[in-house]
Amino acid sequence: MVGEDFEALYRAHVGQVYGLCLRLTGQAALAEDCTQDCFIAAWRALPRFEGRSRFATWLHRIAVNAVLTQRRRGRGDPLREADELDGEALQLSDGGEAADTIDVERALRRLPPGARDVLVLVGIYGHTHEEAAAMLGIAIGTSKAQLHRARRLLATQLGIGLETA
Repeated sequence: MVGEDFEALYRAHVGQVYGLCLRLTGQAALAEDCTQDCFIAAWRALPRFEGRSRFATWLHRIAVNAVLTQRRRGRGDPLREADELDGEALQLSDGGEAADTIDVERALRRLPPGARDVLVLVGIYGHTHEEAAAMLGIAIGTSKAQLHRARRLLATQLGIGLETA
């Protein structure tokens, strides 16, 4: 693949990869580092991409690995970070939507990492539990349990009652 082709892939996917990293880490600077690490790793691994999954799914897995690597290094405590996302959310709207976005982003950052990871991958980015489990190196049942846990914790933080099915 030529550098220009990879640049086109980068431009098409950088926003989504950065958003994924930002939601998983809760820190803008760390998300930028993880995004950069993701695309460096993708460039190196691109010859081995077999097309068995969607390109975005493959790229998300690399991004998740970059985030998990940073976590193992002791980086990525979203509660320690100042409310950088709040300023970004305020730019979305001058009405109630910005406040709602801020509340959800704050609540998301306060979730335990495992629950947050699954909620972001399955609930926000639309990956299946199988895909999320593979990306995170957990069992499918664990992914389902973490999603349930994340939804309950998020609802509690936001003061929303969940219907029991």
